[in-house]
Amino acid sequence: MEVIPYIIDLPELTDLLKYLLGFTIIVVASGQIGKLFKLIHLPLITGFLVLGLIAGPEVLGLLDRQAVTQMNFVNDIALAFIALAVGSELYVKELRSRLYSIKWMTFSQLYITFFLGSTAMFLLSDLIPFMKSLPLNARISVALLSGTIFVARSPASAIAIVNEMRARGPFTQTALGVTVVKDFIVIILFSIIFTLSKSLINAEEFRFVFIFQALFELVMAFGLGFLFGALLIKILAIRERFLLKKALVLFVGFFAYFLTKTIAHYTLNHYASEFHVEPLLVCILGSFIVTNYSKYRDDFIKIIKEVGPVVYIIFFTLTGASIYLDVVAELWKITLIIFFIRIVSLIVAGYIGNTLAGDPPLFGHISWMPYVTQAGVGLGLATIIAVEYPGWGSRFATLMISVIVLNQIVGPPLFKWAINIVKEGHTKAEGFYASDSKRALILGMENHAVALARQLVNHNWQVEIASVAETDEREFAETEINLIYLKGLDLEDLYKIEAQKNDTIICLLSDEENYRICEMAYEKLGTRHLIVRIQDRKKYSKFQKLGAMIIEPNTAMVSLMEHYVRSPMATSMLLGMDVNQDSIDIEVLNPDIHGLSLRQLRLPADVIVLSVARNHQPIISHGYTTLRVHDVVTLVGAPQSLEDIRLRLEG
Repeated sequence: MEVIPYIIDLPELTDLLKYLLGFTIIVVASGQIGKLFKLIHLPLITGFLVLGLIAGPEVLGLLDRQAVTQMNFVNDIALAFIALAVGSELYVKELRSRLYSIKWMTFSQLYITFFLGSTAMFLLSDLIPFMKSLPLNARISVALLSGTIFVARSPASAIAIVNEMRARGPFTQTALGVTVVKDFIVIILFSIIFTLSKSLINAEEFRFVFIFQALFELVMAFGLGFLFGALLIKILAIRERFLLKKALVLFVGFFAYFLTKTIAHYTLNHYASEFHVEPLLVCILGSFIVTNYSKYRDDFIKIIKEVGPVVYIIFFTLTGASIYLDVVAELWKITLIIFFIRIVSLIVAGYIGNTLAGDPPLFGHISWMPYVTQAGVGLGLATIIAVEYPGWGSRFATLMISVIVLNQIVGPPLFKWAINIVKEGHTKAEGFYASDSKRALILGMENHAVALARQLVNHNWQVEIASVAETDEREFAETEINLIYLKGLDLEDLYKIEAQKNDTIICLLSDEENYRICEMAYEKLGTRHLIVRIQDRKKYSKFQKLGAMIIEPNTAMVSLMEHYVRSPMATSMLLGMDVNQDSIDIEVLNPDIHGLSLRQLRLPADVIVLSVARNHQPIISHGYTTLRVHDVVTLVGAPQSLEDIRLRLEG
């Protein structure tokens, strides 16, 4: 009788609904309690796995084995989503400056880790209970599948660390590129090995037709991937109805599993040979097409970011419930051995890849650290094997999960350490502001200077007021404003107060004094922004030649009121009247941004581009405006979003 996937009878449906209701309660609890693991510096997914284990059949029994088995379709949806998330991070245009390094590092990590991992698993097979009873062909297959999982990385974890560290630079960019590209290739490799291993594990005599079958399945996966990419684009083209688009994206992932399983069952029943089209590969290719060849990349990434946390809680909690504690206890020594073998393979691959790429020797010493962490993709592949081989597959998955948990605990600190070693982190230090782009020096003591300083401090600027006259410092005692007494206005006096460290200098003195300071700042200090209040309009062009931004009190108030009358909303936005918005000028320094259009930047939805200036001249900007290095982009949006964009554009 032909078997149709995901079709169940009424009694099973009733049980399934009960399981889903109970599992929903467990997931809600897991999402809340799992946050406590961050307090003891453990990854969130470790918390979800542990809570799933506690709720599962091995401890409290809130979910029994039958419940875990019947909810495999939940895993299918989650795995499809993980593949979509991996594909969404593979944005080729942002990786182009490091493609050479990414190519060689990916090559070495892929082949060396796969070879050493597979070899180690095969040599250890006599020590692993569920493997030593298998025939030779099956052992080889399990070893190859293990090697594939060893190569898998965690894009979500890597991106989380990079965002946390605000890391930018060649080492970080290479690590992210290799992580995403490697997982893309791993899924292709897994689909081939999975097909070949099924014939070996089922004790069929190996024939070259199996290789042709694997290649044909790969071609089918690519074809379906293009079709699913087109389907995702159609869904994302729906106007508004964002909630509907989220649901449809998840449905597309589930449909990929339904379709590929239907193909497998149909071919098995009609041709006595099962065609396995890897649904993860279909999803990752569809996501890749949306990310690189459509105008809906921003909406797609927003859906991934908003839906992701919920999906990860569900997936990791259910995975935790499938763990066998007796296997963990029995194989803990093997787990440690495999863990250390994987570390060694990463170190060897890192040195070789770094040498082939010609990167600095320092990178070679630490190039293995970014690739230790594992999570979604590795667990997903282990889960697929557990479902395909109900006997030893579940024990195999438990062993892999144990190794992955160790990698997830050890990996993030190592990646952070590596980022600090190459000095590509931009974390805010305690007690002072890390970025010089938020340092300002105000020259001149008056009410306007104090008010301006307080406003800037409220926006996290480090501000100093320099006065050429003796001033009572008591009114500044409880503020973050530093008052400096300036003996004179010579260059030596400016150096004494370290004026050269300020990105912005605001001059509120007489026109003659202001011009003298601006001239020194322009010629000697290299100050980026000069802001000057002038009294005599005739001197406007004189200051303008020094690149100063000029405020004339006699006309400033009239101009401001005029803008409020003609465009009240825009004026309020520019003046920062909304406490949740700010404005910022960012100079494009990242060479990977050079040549990209504004619409390709993937800006957050809460950020607006106001203008683009090139060679100090504003240009008419629109979605197709191409950016160049040293362009200055003016943006308005939420402070955190602006900070993230600043790090991207400045590189």
